[in-house]
Amino acid sequence: MVKGRIHSIETFGTVDGPGIRFILFMQGCPLRCKYCHNRDTWDAKGGKEYTTDEIINQALKYSSYMKFSGGGITASGGEATLQPEFLTELFAKAKKNNIHTCLDTSGFVDIETVDPILDNTDLVLLDLKHMVEEKSKDLVGVGIEKTLKLAKHLDERNIPVWIRHVLVPGITDDVENLEKIGQFVSTLNNVDRLELLPYHTLGVHKWENMGIDYQLKDTPDATSEDIEKAKQIIEKFGVKVFNK
Repeated sequence: MVKGRIHSIETFGTVDGPGIRFILFMQGCPLRCKYCHNRDTWDAKGGKEYTTDEIINQALKYSSYMKFSGGGITASGGEATLQPEFLTELFAKAKKNNIHTCLDTSGFVDIETVDPILDNTDLVLLDLKHMVEEKSKDLVGVGIEKTLKLAKHLDERNIPVWIRHVLVPGITDDVENLEKIGQFVSTLNNVDRLELLPYHTLGVHKWENMGIDYQLKDTPDATSEDIEKAKQIIEKFGVKVFNK
């Protein structure tokens, strides 16, 4: 039986998809985001092993909350698609139990790897890190091309998507990046929501506890004014920006 490495489980999540959600923070990530608030998920050999049945049985304990609120299971990370066999099996079992499935991903994955997962995925939360290739590589260690390719593929498959973008003052709030987001998202027909997530330093203690230097320690948190400015730039392209 397939086993997956899980960093942690949140049984009553309300921000990673619709409704009340059972969220799996899966272990391992190929990206190296400078602002990562789950730094302890990067090691693919960390976490605790679970079978898909163990996860489904745990999730079913909260089925009444999930169904009442329109929630379900969200696979997050780290990068959940690093464990494709586990996720494919998990989402297939979730659908057999009438549980809504949501994949939270950076999109840094090959289409042939993610497609079997998508067969039983109801919603994708897709993180656009930085639309300028070189700046993306500097910020997260990889370029944006795979993510854009996945976004187009999701559109072709007509799988609903929430686009999410972390607004980091002085790094991702430049006009070029925000205009590219607006232009690109305006070409997609499957985007139900675009969220701007304000950068914060709440995860810095994880870096410090691991004895690792946090490179953005002098970067201020994004303010509501920062979000509003970015929202106006993106919405010039006919894309509605949603923020709670």
